[in-house]
Amino acid sequence: MDQKMKQLISKELEQFHCSILLKEVKEKVRWLRAYGVADAEIEAILHKEELLPELTVTKDYKIMIGGDRRQEVEMEPLVKTIYLLFLSHPEGIVLKYLPDYRKELRTIYRQLRPQGLTERAEKSIDNVIDSTQNSINEKCARIRKAFSDVLPQHIVRYYTISGKRGEAKKISLPRELVVWE
Repeated sequence: MDQKMKQLISKELEQFHCSILLKEVKEKVRWLRAYGVADAEIEAILHKEELLPELTVTKDYKIMIGGDRRQEVEMEPLVKTIYLLFLSHPEGIVLKYLPDYRKELRTIYRQLRPQGLTERAEKSIDNVIDSTQNSINEKCARIRKAFSDVLPQHIVRYYTISGKRGEAKKISLPRELVVWE
């Protein structure tokens, strides 16, 4: 058998092995989904993005990204309040039920505003939970912007609040990468 024929056979065997491996990967992905692993986590592994930086919430509620060389993700208090609410609910929150989280929002906001909640601050919370207002969407856009300022674009989606219309909105970052000091 000549060299050209060996190369042709070798290439065909390689393609055959690749097709078998692809079928196995698809089957493993189906199993991961069946076990409840989030699509975002599967996607991160498949796109070699499994090295997502750690997110740390410090004792004084700073949101930091990275390990040794941490960088702060800066947000105004109300935006940070919303982020911390969603971060503390990995199962997500359906926006139409946001009024059910008013007390929790107030508690978080009060911790970020040691001077207390003014009437204006209370009104801001009311606007966020009011489904006739666009306030929650504006705050989510500000969260995306804050993370876009410190992270590469291809991984921002793991750190921000997202979800399909009418379904739970959540932060898809694997919780083993979230540290609460």
